[in-house]
Amino acid sequence: ADDVERGRAAGDEVARGAPRAVRESIPDEVDAIAAAELGEAWDAELEALNAPAPVDLRVNLNRATLKELRARLNDEGVETDPVEGFPDALTLRQRQNVFITPSFRDGLFEVQDRSSQKVAPFMKLEGAARVIDACAGAGGKTLHIASLMGNRGRIVAMDITAWKLKELEERARRGRFSNIETRLIDSTKVIKRQEESADRVLLDVPCSGLGVLRRNPGSKLRLDRAEIERLWTLQAEILSSHSRMVKPGGFLIYATCSILPSENRGQVERFLASPAGAAFSFEEDWSALPSRGNGDGFYVSRLVKGG
Repeated sequence: ADDVERGRAAGDEVARGAPRAVRESIPDEVDAIAAAELGEAWDAELEALNAPAPVDLRVNLNRATLKELRARLNDEGVETDPVEGFPDALTLRQRQNVFITPSFRDGLFEVQDRSSQKVAPFMKLEGAARVIDACAGAGGKTLHIASLMGNRGRIVAMDITAWKLKELEERARRGRFSNIETRLIDSTKVIKRQEESADRVLLDVPCSGLGVLRRNPGSKLRLDRAEIERLWTLQAEILSSHSRMVKPGGFLIYATCSILPSENRGQVERFLASPAGAAFSFEEDWSALPSRGNGDGFYVSRLVKGG
């Protein structure tokens, strides 16, 4: 036993003396980019990104109140706590499979990190009749938008991947939402047909995912400088092309699950300085870091289009 303990202590000492990229298991090029952008703050974020993530739930207001959901989950053997500052959120006291509960099958909640739950309220949905979620994926934020809109108005969920939209359709049926339609982006015409048609356009763009590495640790193995630079280009292209769908007076909401300023405020500033962004003005942004508040790393910005 003593030999084992001495071996562990020696291993810990070697780890402490190793380069940060080795110690925290992050690709060298990603470590260099993040360190250049975040400075000393990168150390704290890396440590948080290597810690276990909480499991947060979001109540479907179309089916229950937060109080009702918590009581029903308790009856089903799932203990939860409210999350301060997040009115639709509960967090699990211990990890367990919530997808087998009657509450989930009845559409009373979705699993969604607390930081992600900030996006839909940030969109200022009051008075919005037509909303486009243009990078919807499987629809976590789409469903939150529908919940906040009280199953009224129209939400168009778009994505380039058909199976993700099929999953969204299934989730919408489970949540009993009738105000969501899906559209596959299989050509640029899909975007052009929606020009100046939406009161709100959400662009939750492809990104490095550095804010959610603790949930997807394997994803960092696919990251290097070339991939991050490719994502910078793709984000700029999506902002340029998809922003045309916003009506005059409407809002464009840009979001990522990254903590890199180059993917976040930097990308927004470059868009505003471009010809495509000339019609827009910056209104407000919000960001979250994994080291603070126990949510994922996230960024969201709201721009208004001139009337």
